[in-house]
Amino acid sequence: MSTGRLDRAAGEPLWKQLQADLVRRLRSGEFDDAFPGELALVDEYAVSRHTVRQALAQLRADELIVAERGRQPRVATAPEIRQPMGALYSLFSSVEESGLAQRSVVRALDVRADGVVAARLDLEESIPLLYLERLRYAGDEPLALDRVWLPATLAEPLLNADFTHTSLYNELARRTGINLDHGREDIRAVNPGPAERALLHCPDDAAVFSIIRQGSAQNRPVEWRHTLVRGDRFALSAEFSAHAGYRLMPATTALTQAW
Repeated sequence: MSTGRLDRAAGEPLWKQLQADLVRRLRSGEFDDAFPGELALVDEYAVSRHTVRQALAQLRADELIVAERGRQPRVATAPEIRQPMGALYSLFSSVEESGLAQRSVVRALDVRADGVVAARLDLEESIPLLYLERLRYAGDEPLALDRVWLPATLAEPLLNADFTHTSLYNELARRTGINLDHGREDIRAVNPGPAERALLHCPDDAAVFSIIRQGSAQNRPVEWRHTLVRGDRFALSAEFSAHAGYRLMPATTALTQAW
């Protein structure tokens, strides 16, 4: 337990001392059951509420706690799954590598027309598309709502695939010989609608990643995908260097309007 005393003679601001002590206690597991509220910290450390709020603001910025107006702070849950940026990846593989069991509930698998998506794939608007919609699980909890469209002339063999525990890209390669070799993604944080929040078991205070992907094979667009991923269970990571660096591209107007 903390002594509740800070060094007022030190040159370091009280809020910074308080923040450092709270980090120490967080890492020791002292707050695993519950994180103290503002007034409890005021009493324990004998500081002003303003000082406590400054310390908590830094803990929020460091993503160590979640604190909202009118609610007691709580320890932030670390994302279970990390996804590399700048690589052609499979969500299936990322979940498997995290050590969690991966499965999907297939909500739709059929052939349909969608003029907007067909245009994104550089196809005539009336061209039939294979549509696959899955609720993706990592462990016992939903992770993502995944919707993908592919030209039916290429992907029709996928209609016979069992997508409860397999990767779309694996099945696409095995059944059609098509291997995606490059693509583009636009990622933004959004608040899901009530139906999507309920499907994903998404906490009221958590946003989701909206990921729009166009995948291509040999310079031909073959995949258009829209995935909603729970922000409390998923994180994106990037590597960079002083020489190569990395670059983030803004979403195009067309994508913003389409989704």
